[in-house]
Amino acid sequence: MIRLFHIDSSARPGRSDELAHGSHTRRLSARFVRRWQALRPQDAVVYRDLAEQPPAPVTGEWVHAAFTPPAQREPWMHQVLSQSDRLVDELIGADLVVIGVPMYNFGMPSTLKAWIDNVVRVGRTFGFDRSRPGEPYWPLLAGQGKRMVLLSSRGDHGYEPGERLGTRNHVETGVTAPLLYIGIDRVDYVAIEYDEFNDERLHASIAAAEAEVDALVGQITDEMAACGAGLPQI
Repeated sequence: MIRLFHIDSSARPGRSDELAHGSHTRRLSARFVRRWQALRPQDAVVYRDLAEQPPAPVTGEWVHAAFTPPAQREPWMHQVLSQSDRLVDELIGADLVVIGVPMYNFGMPSTLKAWIDNVVRVGRTFGFDRSRPGEPYWPLLAGQGKRMVLLSSRGDHGYEPGERLGTRNHVETGVTAPLLYIGIDRVDYVAIEYDEFNDERLHASIAAAEAEVDALVGQITDEMAACGAGLPQI
């Protein structure tokens, strides 16, 4: 059995296959999880909706508490870090992290950025020792076979590397850079484009993305079957 952690971050409350103005990323993430459970009903799924329960942003008190050694923390520090502790525990307990992340102004939603800031945390998900010359930081989640799937949507088109708007796409890199830093081993991407055009190109992009999601679920589960147990490490 593996543990799948399903995260949605879209401000839109419904899915685009159910509501006229619903979220495309919620549509894709729900499809991924639904297909996964059909193939692997024994796996546990944990869900977090960052729009419904937005994490608190990092503050000066948070930083003070996080960089204070646990044995030296005062009671208020434990309280300040309590939400972060829960979020970190969820991530540490996950094998596969599936994130629905729409593009807002070329980047991720603020709720997802707040989640990342809470889980990329010294002593919990990355180590730091200034006495180590050249390598003061190291990932604490490395080697655990953790894998991430990013399911995105974009209003315009041409956001892939080398395309017309590729340099303005800060979604995938913005999410993956800090999570790879703490030890996520592998990332897969699927995206819908042309949302703001709402024409046949959007419909074609949705259909293509859904096919990619189905294929990705099949690929990952096939790889798991081939390696015998757990997610394959690369």
